[in-house]
Amino acid sequence: MAGRPGPKAAITAEPLDFSTTANPNWERGWPRIVSFAEHFLKVPKGAGAKEPFRLRDWQIDILKQMFPAASDGVRRPRQGLISLPRGNGKTALAAVLAVYALFADEEEGAQILIVASDERQAGHVFRAARRMIETSPELEKRCHFYNDRIYVPHTDSELRPLPADVGALQGWDPSLMIVDELHVVTEDVWEAVTSATGKRAESMTLAISTPADNTDSVMWRLVEWGRSLEPDDEDFVFIEYGAPAGCEIDDEAAWYEANPALGDFLFADAIKAKQKTLREAAFRRYHLGQWVGQEGTWLEFGMIQQIADRDRVVGPKEKVVLAFDGSASGDATALIGATVEEEPHIFTVAVWENPSDPRWRVPREEVLDKIDEAFATYNVVELAFDPWGWRTEFDGLAKKHGKKRVIEWNTAWKARMAPATDRAYALISEHRCTTDGNATLETHFGNCVATPSALGDIVHKDKKTSPRKIDAAVAGIVALDRAAHHQKSAGSRVRSFSS
Repeated sequence: MAGRPGPKAAITAEPLDFSTTANPNWERGWPRIVSFAEHFLKVPKGAGAKEPFRLRDWQIDILKQMFPAASDGVRRPRQGLISLPRGNGKTALAAVLAVYALFADEEEGAQILIVASDERQAGHVFRAARRMIETSPELEKRCHFYNDRIYVPHTDSELRPLPADVGALQGWDPSLMIVDELHVVTEDVWEAVTSATGKRAESMTLAISTPADNTDSVMWRLVEWGRSLEPDDEDFVFIEYGAPAGCEIDDEAAWYEANPALGDFLFADAIKAKQKTLREAAFRRYHLGQWVGQEGTWLEFGMIQQIADRDRVVGPKEKVVLAFDGSASGDATALIGATVEEEPHIFTVAVWENPSDPRWRVPREEVLDKIDEAFATYNVVELAFDPWGWRTEFDGLAKKHGKKRVIEWNTAWKARMAPATDRAYALISEHRCTTDGNATLETHFGNCVATPSALGDIVHKDKKTSPRKIDAAVAGIVALDRAAHHQKSAGSRVRSFSS
C-alpha cells in the first residue's frame, strides 16, 4: 500500500466530464455509478480479474435505494446498512462506491473515509479501490497515490482508510463514510462515525457487514431499527440478505435466498465444504446471514423479544414486586418489577450502566430515590434486594418500608437462584409472561450464559470481565419468582419454586 516515493508530478489530464450532454447515462446517482463502473473500472482480483466491472442486478437494486437518481426526486439517505453473508462481493462493491465518490459524485473537496476494526481491515477496501484506479489509465493519470490516501487535485478530494478508533475519527468532514464489518464496531465508534457526517448538504454513512455474534452490539440495534422502518423512510435504508428463520443448514434453496452471488461468482461447493467444517452458529452467521445470538446463551435467540408487550402499562397502585441487583461501578445496577398475576408482566423501573467512564460510580442517592418513587407509585408487596455492596442502603430501606416488604435475596445463592432461573425459563419459553420490550432488559437477557447444576441452571456472563451485562436479567428472574410466590399466596394456581 506504499505510495510512489518522491515529489508528485503535476496532473496534466483534463477533468473528467460527467455531464449528461457528454453521455446520457451520466445522470447523477445510481445510473452514473453503473455507467462509471462499466466504463472505468475492472475487477481487482478473483473471478474475472482485470475484466470490466459489471454490477449485477441485485447490486443495482441496492444502489437504487442508497443512491437514488437525480430524476427520482428522492434525496439520498444519511445512513445505510447492508447485511450480507460472506463471499458476496461486499469489499468490491464498497470499493466501487469509494472510487465513484472520489471521482464522479460532483462533490468539491470530497472526503471518502473507509472505517474498519483496524487499519489492516480498512486496508482491504482501500487496496481494492486503489487496484481499480491503477488498472484504469483514465483514472490513474488524474490522481496521486500516497501511503495513507489517494488524492484527486482537480476537486481537492481524497480517499483514506481509518481504524475504528474514536480519536482517529475526529475532525473529518466526510462526504461518504464506509464502515466495513459493522459487527465489530463499538457504540462509541459508531457515535463518532455518525457525528462526523452531516456537515454537507449530502453526506452518507454506509455500513456493510455480516451479522454479529451477539445482540449486544451496535449492528443489532440498527438491524432492529431498520426492520421497523416504514418503506419510504428517507434517512435510513436497511437492506438484509438472509436465509429463512428455522431453515436447515443443508437446505441449498435457503443458501440461494441468502447469497445473491451464489451461482455467479460464489460457488455452492465452497459453501458445502464450509457447512461440513464450521460450527452451526458460525455457518448461519457467515453464510446464511442469520442472527443466532451468542453461543451457549441461556435463552434461544429471539425468545425474549417474542414475549414483549409494549402496550401493557403498569398502572398506579397495581400489585407488583420489585427486584434489585446492584453494583458499584463495573457492572450495571438494575431495578426491575413484575406484576403479581397469573401471567406476570416484567417491567423496567431503571437501569444504571457505566457510560465507558473509568471515574463513573453508580449514583446511589438517585437509585434510592427511584426505589422510593416506585413504592409511592405502585402497591409494592415486596422488594427482593441483593445487599452485596449495598448493605447500608438495604438496612435503611428495610427500616423505611418494613422488614416484611424489603427482603434479602442473595443472587449468588445457588439453592435459591437456580430453581428461580428454571422457573423463569419455563414462563418465558411457554409465553406465560410478558415484558415491556425495554431494549436494555432484552439485551441483558440475551447476554445470559447458563451452566447446568444439580439444582438447575445458573446464569452468568460469558466471562468474568465481559462488557456484556446481565444484571437486569438477573433482577428479572428474581422478580418473576417473587411474583409467582405472592400470586400463590393469594390463592393462584401458579406454583413458586421458592418462598
